[in-house]
Amino acid sequence: MGLSLPHILILAVVAVLLLGGGRFSALMGDVAKGVKNFKKGMAEEEESARPAARLQSQAPLDPNPDRDLQPMKDDRPHV
Repeated sequence: MGLSLPHILILAVVAVLLLGGGRFSALMGDVAKGVKNFKKGMAEEEESARPAARLQSQAPLDPNPDRDLQPMKDDRPHV
């Protein structure tokens, strides 16, 4: 049993009446500032977590063109 759209609208009207229009909009502005600061903090944390020097990526190795390549036989005696 969740809240339907009419219930949410009634709650919103009651909140505006109790808090007043200016106070309600100021509250929403504070929430928006908090979200903005949170995102900024997460971005700064991500920047500091990155390594200073990145390793250079190497080109991928080419596949061996010899499809019949067999392993070398080791004729040395094993100890």
